[in-house]
Amino acid sequence: MIKYKNCLDVTIDDIFKAFQDGFSDYIIKLNVNKEDFEERFFGTEGNSKEYSFVVYDSNKPVGLMLGGIKEYEGIKTLRCGGLAIHPSYRGGWISKRLFQLHQEIAKSKGCSQLFLEVIVGNDRAINFYNKMGYSKIYDISFYSNDNTSNLRKYHNKKLVIKDITFGQYREICHRYDGHVSWQNAYEYLSLSKDTYYYGGFIDDILISGLSINKSGKISFIYIDKNYRLSGVGSSLINYAVKELGINMITASFVNNSQAFGFLVKNEFKKMPISQYEMYKIL
Repeated sequence: MIKYKNCLDVTIDDIFKAFQDGFSDYIIKLNVNKEDFEERFFGTEGNSKEYSFVVYDSNKPVGLMLGGIKEYEGIKTLRCGGLAIHPSYRGGWISKRLFQLHQEIAKSKGCSQLFLEVIVGNDRAINFYNKMGYSKIYDISFYSNDNTSNLRKYHNKKLVIKDITFGQYREICHRYDGHVSWQNAYEYLSLSKDTYYYGGFIDDILISGLSINKSGKISFIYIDKNYRLSGVGSSLINYAVKELGINMITASFVNNSQAFGFLVKNEFKKMPISQYEMYKIL
């Protein structure tokens, strides 16, 4: 008998088992242990057990839907942070029922939209999400640079780069009026244990900011519009590379031509994977 239970009412072992089985044949291999899974998916990924469900066949966990709520660019949003169905249980009503429960929670919490990301090329999932009322709005592109010596070098005597506080970084983020992906938003970076924040100052005024982790993943970079195309961004990244001893850098952005130009000039290469952001208005 199939049952649906809120993640507050089940063990982390069952949640993790459903996750492992559901993603066992995923396009991207997710090699993560239980402790890291809980820290990441119920931490920096922004999901909450309150808004997530596990599916059982008798006592066997066979499905999982993760969810998280926040004010996303001024709109209260429930995001699907992961949908995992055991391969033997796909093609039936389980996914549809999970999305019904997902939408019921969204409406009960006053959300105005639903949101998820999906890998480009996962046509089965994309077609299902379209049938559930979702529409593709944004494209997320991923880039990497595995030879940091190719980064452009600049020398600006006025530019001073140093560590900044999370509060200073948040203030920089508030200056940006473009679209930032859910996982790169500062609210969740604050939960990360290995993210570093650097700022560029001219005449003691903070004019740029960078967040990057020790693995080289750039979450966000911002340069004041009056100082763009002057080497500030490249200088920030060069500084972080030296400070953290990074050999490879990765970055993602959403429909941003300026970010594209900046990365290309710094010898970043497009990675073979990309995502769509899909939304459903309630």
